[in-house]
Amino acid sequence: MESTSCTPAGCRVADVICRTIELGLSITGAQIGADDRTIIEARPVQVLGFCPGCGAEGRLRDHVIRELTDIPVAGHPTRLHVRVPRFVCIGPECPRKVFQAQLEAAEAGAKTTRRCRKWILARLAIDKMSVRAVATALGLGWDLVNQLAVDTARSLIYDDPSHLDRVRILGVDEHCWKHVRGQGEENFATILVDLTPAIEQAGPSRLLDVRAGRSAKVLTQWLDERDHAFRDRIQVVTMDGFAGYHTATRTSLPEATPVMDPFHVVQLAGQKVTGCRQRLQQEILGHRGRKDDLLYRGRRTLLTRQSLLNQRGTDQLERLFAEREEHIALEISYLAYQEVIDAYQHPDLRTGHRLMTALIDKLRRGLPDGLDELAQLGRTLWRKRDQILAFFDHGGASNGPVEAINGRLEHLRGIALGFRNFTHYVLRCLLHSGQLAARINAL
Repeated sequence: MESTSCTPAGCRVADVICRTIELGLSITGAQIGADDRTIIEARPVQVLGFCPGCGAEGRLRDHVIRELTDIPVAGHPTRLHVRVPRFVCIGPECPRKVFQAQLEAAEAGAKTTRRCRKWILARLAIDKMSVRAVATALGLGWDLVNQLAVDTARSLIYDDPSHLDRVRILGVDEHCWKHVRGQGEENFATILVDLTPAIEQAGPSRLLDVRAGRSAKVLTQWLDERDHAFRDRIQVVTMDGFAGYHTATRTSLPEATPVMDPFHVVQLAGQKVTGCRQRLQQEILGHRGRKDDLLYRGRRTLLTRQSLLNQRGTDQLERLFAEREEHIALEISYLAYQEVIDAYQHPDLRTGHRLMTALIDKLRRGLPDGLDELAQLGRTLWRKRDQILAFFDHGGASNGPVEAINGRLEHLRGIALGFRNFTHYVLRCLLHSGQLAARINAL
């Protein structure tokens, strides 16, 4: 295609219209290239010929054309052909012989301008465009646009130190990002959430990152990528009972306190009640629960908090516990389950701490025969007592907001009819729950 050059006055007008002045470039010409692309020829307004290795001023050697993808102009994909000078380094001890002048418009080695990356993220997050639509508008491939968006979203979190300055309470949880049989661990990811605003009642929690896999190695690697200042600020890490996350926290954050989430402790106690009921069902009746069996009919009532039971539920439990002498084991397990709930629900954390400590000690001292499930619960609570009691010592910090974000991500996956590309899934998760809207609007 034929190139059109600019007069000095015309170039100044073109610089304003195309806003290349923001990039530190001045337009020298333009043409319509292949695939209906707009090609803008430009040069740097200011050239600093200092060697990035030794800092010495270089001697002009020649010029090269650097091609950069920029935001669309008049609805057409745009390419900047920038005439960039190259220099010879005259530093006597510098191993670098030739270097290229750095541009304000783009990072070294990048194929897109800085503002193009911001434009991509804004179109995806604010205008709700698909990656395919954005890629078509720029004349780029889907994979490249998706990766640029993920990198830009993460840069909003990690490149700005102030964005992580207030993170003191970190939430960690496993997340199933796809349901495919036979892939096992490949279906799971680790989500990391800033709980500080939620615990301090200063705002909603926010998703910091999603990493493939669920293991101590995944969490350790993520923590080690952060600087010492960030790790030193973390005071509490909330999690479920997974030993891998606890190990990673102890290794990378020795000064932080791991807290086992109350939901999982209550769930664990409830599982023991259910296990006791199912064992008695088999021992007494010799078969699984049927609709006319009193043990089976009370399965949901047994997992309901005592203060929330209506008269019908109370009567049902009384009949269940009085039906057979063997049901005494189920009644004791049920009462222990209620004690766990009461400890967490007590409005005074000190009193809750005392109640939970008393329960753990009681279960630890030894139980009569026939309370196998309750004995298992006692051993688990004793082994994890420091993580469990830390909840009461740190203002009630829990993994509840993490579970809420986990549920929102499950919904996101559902309305998208599933994801196959993990990188794309991470992008959508960050845009959905990363609280990045204000920062994207400010780009």
